[in-house]
Amino acid sequence: MLAPLSNRTYRHLFLALVGSLLGTGLATVALGLLAYELAGAEAGVVLGTALAIKMIAYVGIAPVVGAYAASLPRRPFLVALDLVRALVGLSLPFVDQIWQVYVLIFVLQACSAAFTPTFQATIPDVLPDERTYTQALSLSRLAYDLESLVSPALAALLLTVISFHWLFAGTAIGFVASALLVVSVTLPGALAKPSTGGVLDRTTLGVRRYLATPRLRGLLALNLAAAAGGAMVIVNTVVVVRAGLGGGDTDVALALAVFGGGSMAAAFTLPRLLDHVSDRSVILAGGAGLVVVLALFGLMAAGSTALWWPFHVAWLCLGLCYSAVLTPGGRLLRRSSDEAGRPALFAAQFALSHACWLLTYPLSGWLGATVGLAATLLVLALVALAGLAIAFAVWPADDREILPHMHDDLPDGHPHLAAHAGLGKQHTHAYVIDDLHRRWPRAG
Repeated sequence: MLAPLSNRTYRHLFLALVGSLLGTGLATVALGLLAYELAGAEAGVVLGTALAIKMIAYVGIAPVVGAYAASLPRRPFLVALDLVRALVGLSLPFVDQIWQVYVLIFVLQACSAAFTPTFQATIPDVLPDERTYTQALSLSRLAYDLESLVSPALAALLLTVISFHWLFAGTAIGFVASALLVVSVTLPGALAKPSTGGVLDRTTLGVRRYLATPRLRGLLALNLAAAAGGAMVIVNTVVVVRAGLGGGDTDVALALAVFGGGSMAAAFTLPRLLDHVSDRSVILAGGAGLVVVLALFGLMAAGSTALWWPFHVAWLCLGLCYSAVLTPGGRLLRRSSDEAGRPALFAAQFALSHACWLLTYPLSGWLGATVGLAATLLVLALVALAGLAIAFAVWPADDREILPHMHDDLPDGHPHLAAHAGLGKQHTHAYVIDDLHRRWPRAG
């Protein structure tokens, strides 16, 4: 799984990802402490609003960036976004009003909404071999999981010797390190297409192409299932441990580590598994696992209070299934796009998947506070089941990448035939998105 790191460009980009994730993790801890300093007992409201602002920025900004990212020079664009995020990190310790926190968080997350899909769309061009790219996806999943474990531990260690305000300096250092690593390599340029249509048309193009592709509609439905399971863990772990099981802060950290450990275990296993099993089977199995685990633990929570070992088993399995749904998604996006259309499609995935979180975050929190944890688990199991059922309905079982077909209906000189000159009217190509043909094909 470490093979992608032998590629210098990818190695530097991966280290840039790790640096930015550590910076973001330190900012998350520091932001909670800053919110408490500014709002006291109302800190939860501040953090909840900041989380909502983050999701709104992700959903609203990513498609706009995706519409124009193909025509922007990647390296300067990514470096500029890192530097803006570093400046925001340095500014946060000096705020003394809650509204200032909201403004800076919006700027920070808007930059992240531009950076992440552009960064993700670059990796398939750096690693064109699908097996190597699959290993890179697993490495990225590991980086995200390790960040959730390492950042809080690092923050706790630093807080023994410095004020929490200095954690924001660590955030800035992480983003500056990311910028330096990106600028140290030459990135493949995006293949820009001629500008067509108005701003609205270009902004929604990636989403329209995404929703026009059956396998991606299935992926989106299963992102809803993953968001249901993930929201339960992120929002309600502290409630389950502290109020439901009578545990302490250490038990909360352990529970989150168990979930992260399950996710990492899946990330280690998936590259070899995907050599033998289709992406569709793996992702659907992960979605089905989320439904089963949420439902079973919900039923157990309704009838018992001695739940420590079932709780940890459930969180481990949720981590496994969560990673099984999310990790192969990049392979589907790569397979469903050409180089020029890739940034818009990755941006669409980023926005639409976070729209799922925008639904499940408040749903999980509100249900947990009003109807109890057992009912919350069962409702989220139903949400995940709905996503799984939609995915089965819209994602064809015969999801072939290479499609032989005939173009007798197209006259000589048609743009599609010109784009695939030399292949003839009867040819094969990959099932991806193209503006020129109803089936959205590409030469392959």
